[in-house]
Amino acid sequence: MRDAAVTTATYTGVFHGRPDQVSRARREVARYLGGCPASDDAALIVSELATNAVQHSRSRHGLFTVHSELFPTYAWIEVSDAGGTWDPVDTSKDGGRGLGIVAALAAEWGVDGDARGRTIWARLQW
Repeated sequence: MRDAAVTTATYTGVFHGRPDQVSRARREVARYLGGCPASDDAALIVSELATNAVQHSRSRHGLFTVHSELFPTYAWIEVSDAGGTWDPVDTSKDGGRGLGIVAALAAEWGVDGDARGRTIWARLQW
């Protein structure tokens, strides 16, 4: 998965669980990944995962963390939230497509943690 020995850039930011912080998180990651071939996709993934943290976790009353690392051939993105009940979303209604977008853009992705705290990660390859 990740090879820390060849990391070229790392970013970690902590944000309040408010909707206005989603765009801030997206801008910060886009700035950090600047010339990376997958920076636009990374920013979109951060936006989707940060939105989930604000809307669907206990982070809406607290904080969420965004972490990214840039490697020579891929970018690693993580959004950690305060956990809570994991409810599958009905994608036939408006919304609920965020993880589908992540899956479509990422070479691989996953969820670690439980109701006490959760990290969703994605690896973008080029």
